[in-house]
Formats: sequence, structure tokens, C-alpha cells
Amino acid sequence: MTNGRNSMFWIILNPRAGNGKAQKEYPNIKRFLKNSGVQFDIMLTKGPGDALEIARNCPLDGDAIVVAAGGDGTCNEVINGLLTHREPPAKPPLFGVLPLGRGNDFAYSAGASSGLNQALRLLVSGNTVPLDVGLVKGGFFPQGRYFVNGLGIGFAAKVGFEAAKMKRVHSALSYALGALITIAKYEPSPVLEIRYDSASITVPAAIVSIVNGRRMRGSFFMGPNALLDDGALDLCVVRHPATRLQFIKIVGHYPSGTQGTCEETTMGRAAGFELRALEGGMAAHCDGETVCLDGKKLSVRCVPAALRLIGPPSFHE
Repeated sequence: MTNGRNSMFWIILNPRAGNGKAQKEYPNIKRFLKNSGVQFDIMLTKGPGDALEIARNCPLDGDAIVVAAGGDGTCNEVINGLLTHREPPAKPPLFGVLPLGRGNDFAYSAGASSGLNQALRLLVSGNTVPLDVGLVKGGFFPQGRYFVNGLGIGFAAKVGFEAAKMKRVHSALSYALGALITIAKYEPSPVLEIRYDSASITVPAAIVSIVNGRRMRGSFFMGPNALLDDGALDLCVVRHPATRLQFIKIVGHYPSGTQGTCEETTMGRAAGFELRALEGGMAAHCDGETVCLDGKKLSVRCVPAALRLIGPPSFHE
């Protein structure tokens, strides 16, 4: 618990998030924080990578709280800035989120997705909980890229790539349309070797998710039992089905998180994973950030309690 009323809030706002929704909410955020009597500064990003650099240089003395006001991409940049800070603090940095993006998947798992006013009230409550993050190495990030929600390979990544092309469609609809386009293409899946703990699987993998949060792409529960503070990441792998119809049926389980009942699905949980493409290559993203388009090898691990989240009393309720 921190004293939210006495904390300094550094709000990093992406005005383009949610197709401009974040920009429209700027006055409401400012009004709420001013009326709450807290100290704050709202900084607007100007382009990709800006939120990361702002977070990397934010003063973290005392109970300073750095807040991502945007979508999952903004959260990803902010946490990467905090975890590569120019002056790393003695304690894990304090992090908050205001859900103003397209999917707001991390905010959902963090208990802050019921609306802006609810998220703002949670922000000033001062309640803190440990927050794990993931770290992926490989592809465009040989030195590593942190993620707070999840890593998607194959279908999940391709859906995101398709959704990103839709400039006039947003929210979960763009991801639903992206899923339909990806299913229609039904491209061959790479053969992946995935090692974790004492287990190893080799499979033509249509969908691979390694997640910290429960939901991705607006409505797909890639890790239905994942927790943000358990020191592990959840794995869900779908073997390439024989037909497109079977694939559609499996994807149809994701909105309810019941894909584990399908015989093509393997679920797991571990602190680290090693992935290698034996045939083909991996298209992968983390929190919407492209990791690779045709990757051959990825290493993924959980970094327990790397941050302190301004969030609900528990993720286990």
C-alpha cells in the first residue's frame, strides 16, 4: 500500500490510442486528478517509442507512480522504460494503467477495464500488488523485450497484424475481423520444439500463447487461468488441425477460455520456455509489439514481482 494522495503521478498519455479516444479523455483525466487533490503531470506521446523514453527518464523518487494511459502497446512501452530506467530505483517501480486503447487486455487482467472513472478511482486508492512481467529474447530483440500481458505466435500474431491494417475499425471488432481473415488464409503452421521445466513438445503449432495476463486481442482468453503474480507464465499450444472447420471450432472456444478441452490443445505453466522452429518460422508479437516475422528461436522467462501495480487487492479473487 502506498499513499496515493501524496504520490506524484506521471501520466504518459498516447493521444492516438483507441483511434483518438485517449485524446478526447484528456480533459476528464485532468479534471478527476485535480479534484482528487493529487500531484500529477500529463505527458503526451508523439509517436512510437516515445512512451518508453518518457518512462525511462521519469523521476522515480519517493512514491512516484508512472501511468500508461492508452492501450496494450502503451503499457508495453511504459513497462520497458521502467525496467530499463536510467536510474533504477531500490524497489520495483510503481506502475498504473488507464484503459484507453483498442483491446485493453492487460487492463482487464489488472482489474482496471470497467471504465475510465473506475480506473482513475483505483489509481488514487494507493493499493499496490506485486506484478510479474515476461521477457522474450530473439527476433528483433536479441537483448530482450519485456511484456506485461502476453506473447503470441502464429494465429494470435497474424490476427494482430491484420487488425493493425484496419484504420476505420477498432476495439474487439477489428480483432474479430482479423481472425476471420487469418482463418480464411489458413496458412501452414511451423513445426516448433517447445521446452519448459522437464517437458518438451514438438508440434506443427497453429497457435502458441505464453501469457502473464488472461486475455489477448479483445476477447480471446489465451490463458484463462493465468495470474499476474504467481511467478510463472501460462502456455497454450494448438496443434495444426487437419481441416479449416476444425480450426474454426477450436478458435470458437477461445472467447470462453475452454480451448483446453480440445484434443489438439496442450496447456502448461512454467517460469521459462525455449522455442525453436524446426520447420518454417515464427511470426510473433508481445503486447502487440512485433517480435519476429520468421523467427527461428525464442527464449521466454518470467521476471517475478518486477513491478508494483496500482491495482485490486488480489488477482486471485
